[in-house]
Amino acid sequence: MTAPTLELDIDAVWPSSTDWEALASRAAEAAAQVAPELAHDHLLVSLVMADDDEVHALNKQWRAKDKPTNVLSFPMLSREEVLAAAANPDAPGMLGDLILAHGVCMREAADKGIATEAHASHLVVHGLLHLAGYDHETSDSDAEEMEALERKALALMGLADPYADPS
Repeated sequence: MTAPTLELDIDAVWPSSTDWEALASRAAEAAAQVAPELAHDHLLVSLVMADDDEVHALNKQWRAKDKPTNVLSFPMLSREEVLAAAANPDAPGMLGDLILAHGVCMREAADKGIATEAHASHLVVHGLLHLAGYDHETSDSDAEEMEALERKALALMGLADPYADPS
């Protein structure tokens, strides 16, 4: 399966015992299977696996939120430009930047009772969908559409539904 090309920058706080590049590539392939506009290797994504302090600073600077968050997405293309780039290998293909926060990811995974790798996979899929122009904050129907794509992508990876009620 073709997927966006990922350029990774991994902070030393992320354990070296996990092959984060392989995990991110697998998540990108799953995202591309459910969102075909991502199924093009000429599309480029910068993925930074950072510490909480870096994500906190970016979240404060760009979103006026004075705390770290699990993943930040900085799209470089509009939804229309993503669709045009997907159809034309000569079109601009820098989808944007994703930044994951290690500590937040670890805490959320622990709270959900899942492996950090599973949660990080979800965050990569989630972030890629944002870069492709999907949104979960504008309307309930947009949120439902995005969550359905996330569920499908994670199921392709053999991962549980992150939105299922744990009770």
